[in-house]
Amino acid sequence: MRFNNLRVVVISGLSGAGRSSALKCFEDLGFFCIDNLPPQLLPKFVELCTQSRTEINKIALGIDIREREFFSDFENVLSELMADGCPIEIVYLEARDEMLVRRFSETRRPHPLAMHKPVIDGIKLEREMLKSLRDKATLIMDTSDFNIHQLKSEVFRHFLEAGKNKKIMVNIISFGFKYGVPYDVDLLFDIRFLPNPNFVTHLKPLSGKDREVAEYLHASPETGLFLDKFIQFLDFMMSQYEQEGRYYLSIGIGCTGGRHRSVFIAETLESHIKEIGYDTTLMHRDIERIKV
Repeated sequence: MRFNNLRVVVISGLSGAGRSSALKCFEDLGFFCIDNLPPQLLPKFVELCTQSRTEINKIALGIDIREREFFSDFENVLSELMADGCPIEIVYLEARDEMLVRRFSETRRPHPLAMHKPVIDGIKLEREMLKSLRDKATLIMDTSDFNIHQLKSEVFRHFLEAGKNKKIMVNIISFGFKYGVPYDVDLLFDIRFLPNPNFVTHLKPLSGKDREVAEYLHASPETGLFLDKFIQFLDFMMSQYEQEGRYYLSIGIGCTGGRHRSVFIAETLESHIKEIGYDTTLMHRDIERIKV
């Protein structure tokens, strides 16, 4: 069987880590997506896609572990196809235990491998059962701190074909250094030198989205000077990245708590980047962490 121009991506991983959402992202990228295709049908399906009369050359397959025999058969078929030279990429999604427990708690769903036991028992069992698949993965993605927009940006970052999109996708994340630095950003800026609204009594309960906080920060000469130089620098960098053929850029902006200064700067930056014609996603990771 010849696999010219065929791209097969298998999306799997821990329950609750975002497999279904990731599959939708691949659909947006033009992949033909199938969730839990019976294993015995996979070789025939791949064969049909290799025929010249079909236009299907990008396939994304979602697979979970709810049926143990199903997963075992799928892994065997997968190994056989890879041995035959089929170009298969495996995306393995995972998250920290506490985040997975929280997600199951929020949806009030039992874990598929621990229907009448604590969720954490199912998570531990699933990690062990999926170890061999994880070892084969071409990409391991930790979704612990992702929302749906960040997940989509990360999928686009790895699987959007070069040259298909003329504009860079810019992901902006505001955060608080006291809660840790985002693990996967291309450019990181520390703006803790700007005046801190947290020490102003009437501004403390607000966030960087509020007009009063914006006015307070704009009143400082340092803010205006920083924004001028910051935007000028990023405009230059964006043009260079675009010439390089890059299609994704992640920018982290941090202050102490991630509620006031970083949020304000991130909002300002997103507005500017949209104005000059780029697509953006924006996440305020720690805006709700501070309790007043």
